[in-house]
Amino acid sequence: MSVRVTPLTDPASSPSHRRLVWLASDTDGSPVGSLFLRLFTKPGQDHLAELELTVHPAERRRGTGSQLLEAAVAAARQDGRSTVIAQTGAGSAGALFLTGRGFRAVLHLTFARLALADADIPALTGFAARPHPGYRLVSWAGTVPDELAGTFATSHGAMDDMPMGDTDYGTAVWDAERVREAAAVVRERGDLLYTVAAVDESDGSIAGFTELVVPGDGTGDAQHYGTGVLPRHRGHGLARWMKAETIRQTRERHPRLGGLLTDTADSNLPMRAVNDALGYEPTHRTTEFQLDLDPRPA
Repeated sequence: MSVRVTPLTDPASSPSHRRLVWLASDTDGSPVGSLFLRLFTKPGQDHLAELELTVHPAERRRGTGSQLLEAAVAAARQDGRSTVIAQTGAGSAGALFLTGRGFRAVLHLTFARLALADADIPALTGFAARPHPGYRLVSWAGTVPDELAGTFATSHGAMDDMPMGDTDYGTAVWDAERVREAAAVVRERGDLLYTVAAVDESDGSIAGFTELVVPGDGTGDAQHYGTGVLPRHRGHGLARWMKAETIRQTRERHPRLGGLLTDTADSNLPMRAVNDALGYEPTHRTTEFQLDLDPRPA
């Protein structure tokens, strides 16, 4: 079968990335596959590209995926990218496809869900109410309050040393403008962003945070976006405290919500222990693959 690969214009963008798109179609013009390539644009990550490749099951093993991948890798190299990453199910056909084309497995992730109807509410309430001397919890919906924006941006440095295997994510540079931009992206697509943070009472700075994005209609499942505690504040149980309070608030605000979703690197043992203690149940595993590109010829 002859396949035509057509580059398209993707109007979707954000302050931190832009996307390229290719559509594969057969001789009748019917779509048989697609590829999205996200090109990160912020300092510290502008070497990175992330791809999402889909081929119709009936059209696999006919070269469509290879053609799409070839176009995307060429575009990434032309744009000066040195790293291309992709995620697929652990042990899946997609994993075999990527391995056969020079990608290497760099990270294993476990996805988990907390079913709110089955949550141990007394235990969660106890976790959330337990005092943590020297710290207090604050929370907000949407954009961070102006008086906390600077220290909230600084707290994102807690993510810099998260166990991420050999993945070359670079280092995201966060400032007050970027945290406001991130909140705006969630708001503009109609979802709801909630944040719980632990404040160091000695100086009023944010020691850690956890973020949750809830569908705009308050149904279905919400997604944890990130949880981090700055290194000097670790070992005090802040992550479990913040997450327990997030769960408590979410049940009150959104009684029709089904559950909370999270994903954690298998090597991130402390966060996996937090999720286990709060009742999250594993649902599936994925593998992150990485292709290292040679510099573009001069």
